[in-house]
Formats: sequence, structure tokens, C-alpha cells
Amino acid sequence: MGNQPAGETSGDARFDAIRPYTDQEVPGVISRIVTDDAFLSSVVAFRFRRMRFLSGLLKPLVKRNLIRRFGHIKTVAVFQDQVARFMEDMIKSTTDGVSFEGFDRLERDRGYLFISNHRDIALDPAFIDLGLHRQGMDTVRIAIGDNLLRTPLATDLMKLNQSFVVDRSSKGRELLNSLSTLSDYIRLSLAEGHSIWIAQREGRAKDGNDVTDPAILKMFHLAGRRLKIPFAEYMRSLNIVPVAISYEYDPGDQDKARELVMTEKNGSYEKSRLEDIESIVNGIRGYKGRITVRVGDPLDRDFASAEELAGYIDSYIHSRYRLYPSNLIALGDDAGLAAIADPQEAARCRETFQARMAAAPEDVRETMRRYYARPAENQKGSTQGQDAGQGAGSQS
Repeated sequence: MGNQPAGETSGDARFDAIRPYTDQEVPGVISRIVTDDAFLSSVVAFRFRRMRFLSGLLKPLVKRNLIRRFGHIKTVAVFQDQVARFMEDMIKSTTDGVSFEGFDRLERDRGYLFISNHRDIALDPAFIDLGLHRQGMDTVRIAIGDNLLRTPLATDLMKLNQSFVVDRSSKGRELLNSLSTLSDYIRLSLAEGHSIWIAQREGRAKDGNDVTDPAILKMFHLAGRRLKIPFAEYMRSLNIVPVAISYEYDPGDQDKARELVMTEKNGSYEKSRLEDIESIVNGIRGYKGRITVRVGDPLDRDFASAEELAGYIDSYIHSRYRLYPSNLIALGDDAGLAAIADPQEAARCRETFQARMAAAPEDVRETMRRYYARPAENQKGSTQGQDAGQGAGSQS
């Protein structure tokens, strides 16, 4: 999943703290990763779940294998080719297929600002990358919160895979300065032809309700305000492309439901130090059923405010979200289910969904059901309907 050579953003000292790694930094980063004890332990746990008691014996073998497989990598492009192979293998082993729609209409040498709904920390941008890769296009620079970079290993892995850092921990003037720098970084990346992915809101939609936060759009315009470019004109210049990502099943559905239940019960929820990393691993490893990634056309309308633009993006995502039987069964929409599945398939899907609910603790089942039902509710309530998703052509 190769990327263009580093441009001005990689040479600008203002961005050193947030930018992805450059090709010159790759060999040293790879060396740190494949010799990191915590990483080796994670690989053993992931690949040899039933033999973790032999971790001490397996880690040297895993280390040698990693050095053999990754030690030759000298560039980000070569590393991302390895990621693409991993993604293809992961799709075969944990999904019932992935559909990519609309990628064939994107221009090869143009930088796009992809704004998507957010269900999985790592896989949402990874699937967009794979859709671009299959078209022979460059991959995206990925916006991630600094809450995910709690260890040097996590920082290395994320920034090696083209991630740049969004400040979520600063306050007041410090936060405004960091957001201004971020806005400049996004503007210059797009101007250089690098595409960007960012979620429509901070954090995943744990309740299944995909809603765009206008504050993110206002952050984009910080650079435009400094250049005295009106909001509508500046937004058009960013080549914003809305994306709807739909998972038939979410490996993290129980965890998300438990967090919401505990928050409602206790007033707050405190994550463990490595909980986000565990969510990434579970998302990769868990069964996901079918997946659809639909990209729209770059927005070419004028929007007077961030709130108006956010509403449009919401309408796109709601109307173009692919409803699977899991969504319609959760909503109790028998007519909708009959429209997309024959009686035999509908019965099988209902049995699968009910078994999934039964396997969850009783106190989170209703929250899980609402999680799956919410996209169907949003689609039924979308006022823009097919107009928002016009032109979202299909490819397999």
C-alpha cells in the first residue's frame, strides 16, 4: 500500500511531533519493534493462544521470524505492502467478504480528505487504505488521538503506518495552538497530494449512532481563517469525501455495550492503560461477517457553517450505510429483512444474531441490540436519502 515520497510536511519542524515516520526513519523503527519484548509477547499471544505458557521459548523464534520477514524493509511503502498482505489474509479468515464502492471514481493523483463513521480503531482507515490500494492509489495519512500512544511501541507502530497525532490531552491556549498546527498539517498534506483519513467524531460510535462533530470541521478551517478564506470556499478546497463503513458484526460489540452500561450506572468509565490496544487486537482477530465501504464524491457545494456541513455528512453516512440482517433483526424490521434475504437466509441470520445476544451477559444485551438497530433507525430517518449518496458506484 505504497505512498508518495515525503513532501514539505515531512521537512517542516513544526510537524515533527505529530507527523508519520519518513523513509529515513524506517530501518531504526523496524529494529526497535522486532526486538521489543512487549511486542514479542503480544505476537506470541496472538499467534499461539494455546501455547502462551511456552512464551519464553517461543519469543526467540518469533523474533527471528520477524527479523527475517521485516528486517529488510527500508521504506514506508514496502511496510504498507506487507500491511496489505496481512489485510487480505485477515479478510479471508475473519470476514465473509468486503465490498468497496466508489473508489473507482477517485482521481489517482489527487489528495482527498476522507471523513468516515468510526466503529473500529484500526480497521476503519485500514479498509479505506485497502480500497485505495486495490485501485493502485496511494494510501491515507491517518488521524489518531494521542490517547492511543501510551507506549513507545504503540507510537512506533502507528506512526510507521502513516498515522499522525491529534492532541486530545492539552487544554486552553496549548490545545488551540496544537489544533492550529494540525489544521496546517492537513492543509499542506492535501496540497501535496497526500490523502487524509479522520473520523467524524472523537472516539468510536459505541452506541451505533454515527454523528459528525462540527468541532472537527471548525478545526479544519483554522488554517483557512488565518489565510482569510471564507468557510464555504475553504471546505470546498479540501476535497472532502464522506465515507460510510458498515460491519455486519462488530467484534467489540460486548465491550462497547459494557462501557455504556457502566457509564450509565456509575456516571463514568475508566479505561485500563492498554484497553485501546486490546480493542485493536480483538477487532482484527474477531469475526466481522460482511463489510461494505462506500465512498462518495468530493463535496462541491457551499456550506455556510460547520453545523450545516456536519448535517450533510451525517445524511450521506446514514443513507449509504449498508444495512445487514443484523441491523434489521435488531430493529425488528421483518419487512426490511425479507427484502434483502430469502426465508432460508433470514432464518439463518436470525439464529446467528440471537446466538450472539445469548452469549453476551444479560445486562448488556439490550444495549447491544440498540447498537445494531441504530443504523437502521438513522437510515429510516434520513431526510436526504439517496440524494446524499448520489453517484456512489459499486465495485467488488
